[in-house]
Amino acid sequence: MTVLIILFRLIATLVVLGATTWGAGLLLFRLSGMTAMGAAIGFGLAGLAGTIGLWTGAARLPLSFAVIFVGLLGWWSGFMPSHQRDWIPELARLPAIAREGDVITVTNLRNFNWRSESDYDERWETRSYDLTKIEGIDLFLSYWSGEAIAHLLVSFPFADQPPLTFSIEVRREKGEEWSALAGFFRSYEMAYVAAPERDLVGLRSHARKEDVRLFRIAATPAQARDVLLAYVADVNELAARPRWYNTLMTNCTTVVYKLVGTVAPQWKFSLPLDPRVLLSGYLPGYLQRIGAVRSDIPLEELVGQGRIGERARAISLDDPQFSNKIREGVPMAR
Repeated sequence: MTVLIILFRLIATLVVLGATTWGAGLLLFRLSGMTAMGAAIGFGLAGLAGTIGLWTGAARLPLSFAVIFVGLLGWWSGFMPSHQRDWIPELARLPAIAREGDVITVTNLRNFNWRSESDYDERWETRSYDLTKIEGIDLFLSYWSGEAIAHLLVSFPFADQPPLTFSIEVRREKGEEWSALAGFFRSYEMAYVAAPERDLVGLRSHARKEDVRLFRIAATPAQARDVLLAYVADVNELAARPRWYNTLMTNCTTVVYKLVGTVAPQWKFSLPLDPRVLLSGYLPGYLQRIGAVRSDIPLEELVGQGRIGERARAISLDDPQFSNKIREGVPMAR
């Protein structure tokens, strides 16, 4: 019995410490100034007291902490995402996509002319795409800080016009800074951007000077169509109902993983869980494992051949052949 009591206390201690860490972070990122600091410290002390109570038998201490934590959860659950905020210009509009037969029409397609991150021409357009002309799926990973984390772009090439590209973004308000930690606490809404590659890839290759890598995905036109239509459905759902961005669970990689997962069963194709889905910088290894990219080329060589950042910067974003030129030398999917 003593062993069971000790085990229970150990598990309860981990639960209290986890709740304390999460709650302190919530207060720190959702309040402001000294109020945030004071509230986070106070909640941390309450969690410490609750932990001490678990081991001293002072039941009122962990019970008091539980009451405070439930109240905090109630406050947190009252946060509602919204489309009605003062957004930064590049995320001011969400795309919507209408379908009529084999033709989809994208409104609020972003086609900015980027000279730098802060110097650009705003252009919002409406374009139509023929689903019978879709050729496949390409994937861009853009690295800005080490190899572990990269931003994911999914692009759909068409036979008769430049590719249609999607990015899942943190929808920031004017004056709001991005923080990965704040992204755990319902601090940001999620946004889709639908754009040509000259916008989404060019922003990262030219304006931000990031290390952009391109991978050709082994998908048939029919499979590419399935994935694109999954995007269409989710883009429209988000346009109708705002959604929170979450650094871990609702980000540029996990949302794509879920979208592909909705159509993969009909291909008799599985998407095994893997830490590389979260550590998106290592995604090429996962893609090679499941056969989504070339497996007859060593991974290091495949990654090297996919580095298009320097080559892209040598091409004008106004070049109508931009998308074709950045694909030169990148291995085709089998």
